[in-house]
Amino acid sequence: MSETARGIARQWVLERWPVGLPSPDDFRLEETKIAEPAAGEVLVRNTYLSVDPYMRGLLRPGPSYVSSLRVGEPLEGGAVGVVEQSRNDALPEGTHVLSSRGFRDRFVDDGSGLLRFDPGSLSPSLWLGVLGMPGRTAWVGLFEIGEPREGETVYVSAAAGAVGATVCQIARLRGLQVVGSAGSPEKLAWLSSVARVERVFNYREHDDLAAELARQCPDGIDVYFDNVGGDHLEAALANMNRFGRIVACGMISRYNDVEPEPGPRNLMLIVGRRLRMQGFIVSDHGDVAERFEAEMKRWIANDEIRWRETVMEGLERAPDALIGLFGGRNTGKMLVRLSDS
Repeated sequence: MSETARGIARQWVLERWPVGLPSPDDFRLEETKIAEPAAGEVLVRNTYLSVDPYMRGLLRPGPSYVSSLRVGEPLEGGAVGVVEQSRNDALPEGTHVLSSRGFRDRFVDDGSGLLRFDPGSLSPSLWLGVLGMPGRTAWVGLFEIGEPREGETVYVSAAAGAVGATVCQIARLRGLQVVGSAGSPEKLAWLSSVARVERVFNYREHDDLAAELARQCPDGIDVYFDNVGGDHLEAALANMNRFGRIVACGMISRYNDVEPEPGPRNLMLIVGRRLRMQGFIVSDHGDVAERFEAEMKRWIANDEIRWRETVMEGLERAPDALIGLFGGRNTGKMLVRLSDS
């Protein structure tokens, strides 16, 4: 790489607050100068960028569990990369690192914002998927929040997404009855034939989602892993068993609402059926990281966990990937692979 190229990074910045579904005009790709690493610093070249539903919370003013960006600021997100130049003995050149410095191709860091990892024979992209935040979200949400017991029925919405597909598989591996919903025949085929989910259905084909859930779950639902909210939550509530647990992981159907939608009309069922509904943020559960990674790596080694990645090529496609995520155009993990990775 030339010295000129080394001193320039490209990054996406927020051009304006999106209204409703984000559009390409809400973002701007710019070049910025980056200095040579000082003592203790490293220059990282990103290879894969993560695109996740929580990012919508970065793109609006007001309170959220993630800090909102200001107009003109660079976008943030998960990324894996390689140390390209180092003045930090703990992070020699060639080291693989995980960071929150996505939506850019290069950056300089003092090492405090980097997590070193050894991918071995696996793709580094898995540290943004089943071995990263989405995988840990699935593991924490199901086992720590949902507290399922062997033989119970688990219903998973957005079952073909990065989190949902993992929930379905680890639930099956723990002896649970699994039902998943997704929005296309192609997604259902992948869930059935590759991820080995026993019962799946296309929610777009049913006007009465509660009735279809009653058919899919004749013995009721013990744990609902909610990635969607809205009518999926209302339908699940109608079919929950007494003392059931609702794991509120995400509500992607509501993230782009311009005006708030009314809540589930049957929310009072929580009282009569003694239901527990709990939201969670995976970053609050760092204590499970070693247990999660050990179990997930064992499942991967035994070919018991399958995954799929929807990959867009080049930094220029990053906004398309984000917009596509909210339009359901991904199966599995949505990623951007940088052209020089």
